[in-house]
Amino acid sequence: MKVVGFNGSPREQGNTAAMIGEVFAALRKEGIETELVQVGGKPVRGCTACMRCRESADGTCVINDDELNDWLQKMAAADGIILGSPTYFSDLTPEMKALIDRAGFVARGSGGLLRRKVGAAVVAVRRAGGVHVFDSINHLFLISEMIVPGSVYWNIGQARDIGDFARDEEGIATMRKLGENMAWLLKRVAA
Repeated sequence: MKVVGFNGSPREQGNTAAMIGEVFAALRKEGIETELVQVGGKPVRGCTACMRCRESADGTCVINDDELNDWLQKMAAADGIILGSPTYFSDLTPEMKALIDRAGFVARGSGGLLRRKVGAAVVAVRRAGGVHVFDSINHLFLISEMIVPGSVYWNIGQARDIGDFARDEEGIATMRKLGENMAWLLKRVAA
């Protein structure tokens, strides 16, 4: 089994990556392979709603001048997907929004490419607005017929400056429990 995490923060080694890393540690303890993909800071275009992905229904986006089609292949091959984003003015990073919109269109247009995969949102926030980001990511999972595990709290960590998440004991515990629950669910879905 494999879980691919997508880091929507332009800070490759920032708090969002650290949060995904905590989830990954719990997954690896259960023998689940993990891979981190850097999305934030990469040039990725938003969806143009051209609907050509629905015409071709081949699991790809017609826009091919960025890495999105590679990311879609990773999503299609994975058993579980983690989408992580910091909170920007109570919303996702633009790169994560582009990934969600285009992956959502392609997945639905290709006969449910993400159906019954396990999906988890991870959100870094300084003070407020993280629940909206959490909801936005989960909207993709739910409309794509994915299965979403819970944790002991919303999958949100308090952090602003690089390294702040390391001091959020509750956030760390939440990420670890999310990883444990995701591993449990992945094993049940695979059975």
